[in-house]
Amino acid sequence: MNKTVKTIVGIFVAVILLAGAFSGGFITGHLMPAAGALPALDNLLPQSNNPTGEQQASTPDDVETLFVPFWEAWNIVHDQYVEQPVDDVALMQGAIRGMMATLGDQHTFYMEPEAFESENSSLQGSYEGIGAYVDTDGDYLTIISPIEGSPADQAGLMPGDKVIAIDGEDMTGIAPEEARLKVLGPDGSEVTLTIVRDGESGTLQFVITRAEIVIRSAEGKMLEDGIAYVDINTFGEQTTPQLRETLDELMAQNPRGLVIDLRNNPGGYLTTAIEVSSEFIEDGLIMVEQYGNGERDEYMALGNGRATEIPIVVLINEGSASASEIVAGALQDYGRATLVGMQSYGKGSVQIRQPLSNDQGAARVTIAKWLTPKERAINHVGLTPDVIVEITEADFEAERDPQLDAAIETLNALINNTAIPTSMPTSIPESTPVGQ
Repeated sequence: MNKTVKTIVGIFVAVILLAGAFSGGFITGHLMPAAGALPALDNLLPQSNNPTGEQQASTPDDVETLFVPFWEAWNIVHDQYVEQPVDDVALMQGAIRGMMATLGDQHTFYMEPEAFESENSSLQGSYEGIGAYVDTDGDYLTIISPIEGSPADQAGLMPGDKVIAIDGEDMTGIAPEEARLKVLGPDGSEVTLTIVRDGESGTLQFVITRAEIVIRSAEGKMLEDGIAYVDINTFGEQTTPQLRETLDELMAQNPRGLVIDLRNNPGGYLTTAIEVSSEFIEDGLIMVEQYGNGERDEYMALGNGRATEIPIVVLINEGSASASEIVAGALQDYGRATLVGMQSYGKGSVQIRQPLSNDQGAARVTIAKWLTPKERAINHVGLTPDVIVEITEADFEAERDPQLDAAIETLNALINNTAIPTSMPTSIPESTPVGQ
């Protein structure tokens, strides 16, 4: 089944629970060295990542005074709490979690060790989890669609299921992205999800055994009339070599045009986004990283692209985020591609994942915003398609893909130099069947 028609219309598809899958909520950014190495990095980090002047002015005495209430509370818990002994590691992790939460940024939070390990593996192309498309844009983690044959599918999860508790822990008030990370876990381990489902009077419980699922992050095929199709699911460690292999195979068949499908792709590594963009843009600026102090880093095309001249249409939707938007935004700014589909998610910020000492997970922190080559800021805004096409509930049930049909029609118009409509019908009777 086509990856977009798997989703239910109107619900944001953010990430995949394959193992934290597909960048864990759009980490378009940098993996920093271990915390113990930080002092040696003072002269290596960009100035924007170094402490501010105000932070540098703080003395050890100032910091010690600041933390007096913290240690007082710590001692009170150890001396007076009724259930002894307390778990010092849990207290420490809870303190970090609370500190990160007070920043009010949904992309900045504490990653527990298991989640950090799983998310690292997800970007390496190996996924362990329940296997479901999910929505992280509401109050609760919500199932969009189980992946066919996955543990989520076999357990009976359904589109629209809201995860209100994980292993008995209430998810009320917990960021859905953080809840998603809690669902991750090693192959063979169990997770219990408490679900609210429309039409059911009470809650439902599912005990699901996680599994390893391997999915190529980039693959393609030839469609009719000499149109090449490339599906990019994420921006991980294997995406660039898999994309180049795919393009080598497709370009050898002399396609007339190319459809790049970025729907429901939530992002990944910044480096991968630059490499992918460079396959289609010969030279020039790909994106700008804008730091809070006004400084910026510019990322240029690598100059080694395989498809820098072929006409291109890019498919995007509400689930296209972060690295996907970097690629689509650059192609749109340069006029290299026409965008078809729905408004993208609008995740235009950059995160680092800073590992913490003693294998205690990582601090995930927003460090910058990014801009397209034309200086467009898309955070909380997204990219507007040149051709707007929806997928309706009827399309979903009939396994039709009018967005792909519109992309092919738009590409043919580009090739034939004819007019391109700015919108198309939301349902096309003779639309391309899913999977073709």
